[in-house]
Amino acid sequence: MAKSPAAVANNITLLLNAVLGQDRFSRGPVDVEAVAREYSRQIAPDGFIEDIIRTDLDGCEGVLVPGDSRPRKWAIMYDAKQSPGRRAYTVAHEFGHFMLHRQMVDEDADFSGGFHCSKDAIERGVGRNIEKEADEFAASLLMPLDDFRRHLPSERLATIERLGEAATRYGVSLTAAALRWIGYTNARAILISSTDGFAHWAVPTRAAYRTGRFMRTRNELYEMPSASLAARDISPKEALLGVRQNAGVWFPEAVYEMCMKTDRYGFELTLLHFEGNGPSFQSEGDDPEDAYDRFARER
Repeated sequence: MAKSPAAVANNITLLLNAVLGQDRFSRGPVDVEAVAREYSRQIAPDGFIEDIIRTDLDGCEGVLVPGDSRPRKWAIMYDAKQSPGRRAYTVAHEFGHFMLHRQMVDEDADFSGGFHCSKDAIERGVGRNIEKEADEFAASLLMPLDDFRRHLPSERLATIERLGEAATRYGVSLTAAALRWIGYTNARAILISSTDGFAHWAVPTRAAYRTGRFMRTRNELYEMPSASLAARDISPKEALLGVRQNAGVWFPEAVYEMCMKTDRYGFELTLLHFEGNGPSFQSEGDDPEDAYDRFARER
């Protein structure tokens, strides 16, 4: 049976821990470009990743492309406009395609030219299942779960500021760090990305989903509440500190809301925290784990 993307990434993590020590993140993030080059040589000495190239890409964030010679050599390219954190995640995502899917170039005509990945594919694994797998690999390699949980325990509520500290620790974007936390925490929370008062996407934690706290944004235009921090004319500092919103602003219960507002990135990132265990939502016959997975795929 093929190993999961997280397990494949964990093998590399164990090697890095052995070489660099368990405290390696106190000295800096994963040097993903060096890891991709060296590890690919170890496992595929005749078909490794030969080049990692910064360039202008039209319509995608990153690509993994095969060479014409046999055995194949490979190149990762990433869009030059990306921030350092986005660049690291893009390279890790394409490295994930190399580790998990490179045989598809010879087996599937759709991938004869390699793997061309959009922002949504890299950031949230949107698209074919291989994008979700490459995204899982990238998150596991750059932000190992055991270290992340020590930094932000699953029972502890995260703030935008704490998630920003995690983003710095792992050398990734705030969005990537926040999505990593959303994926394992026991808290009831929702992460929302929006622009000009409308949500692009919203991701709930499992605990939030099980109590009916989620927003469908895939096929629906979701307008942010007029009282939300993203929609209000307040300073970025005030939005970051957050505010307790009364029942009825977002959901039929009160929620603590924080928001990252900046012109630099062209979008707002909102984090909602709900108090307590919340109302019962799923019926006894439902499997909340399966239901959440369906929602995550379809959002």
